[in-house]
Formats: sequence, C-alpha cells, structure tokens
Amino acid sequence: MKEENIILNKSFDFAIRIVKLYKYLSNDKKEFILSKQLLRCGTSIGANINEAQAGQSKADFISKMSIASKEARETKYWIDLLIKTDYLNIKESHVESLVIDIHEIINIITKIVKSSKDNNEK
Repeated sequence: MKEENIILNKSFDFAIRIVKLYKYLSNDKKEFILSKQLLRCGTSIGANINEAQAGQSKADFISKMSIASKEARETKYWIDLLIKTDYLNIKESHVESLVIDIHEIINIITKIVKSSKDNNEK
C-alpha cells in the first residue's frame, strides 16, 4: 500500500477551494483581476508539488518545491489583499479556514525544502 502524501492531498484540496472561491468572486462579487491572480497561484501550488514527486534529481525536487513555496506565499498575499479590500470577510469561518490552510501549506513546504536541502548537503 502506498503511503499517504499529506502535502499532495492538502494542496489538491486547497486548489479545489481556490477554484470554488474564484467562481464565487467572479460570479457574485464581479471581481475578475485579483481573483484570477489567486486562481493561478493557488492552483499551481499543488501542480508544482505533484511535479516535484517526479523530480529527476534531489536538486530538481528542491527546485519544484521551492517554486510551490513561492506560489503559496503569493496565494497568501492575494487572500490577504482580498480580505483587506472587503471582497472576503475574515470573520466568516470558510475564509478563516482558508487562511489557516495556506499558513499550514507554507509551513509544511518550508520544512520539506529545508530538510531536503539539509539532507542534500550531507
């Protein structure tokens, strides 16, 4: 039986939430620019993590995971901006959980990149 990959699953589930949020922002709030940015980076986190799994080398894996880290940080930026511009309300539980999820994803990816770099140097 194959071991469960927490960050792969978490980033995929997060991407689904981002797609649904994009639909809400564009259909209900008529916000197209910020939401498109969020859609691009929020869905590319998982794509890069997925690609890293097939990395040709440890360096390739680290590179793809580092890109995923950058995309996650950019996603956090767009979520924060949407909150500060009143497109999203942090007091709503689904928004609060989205913020918690992106923090968790950033933390997990950061630990993976750091430990992979440490192991690569040994």
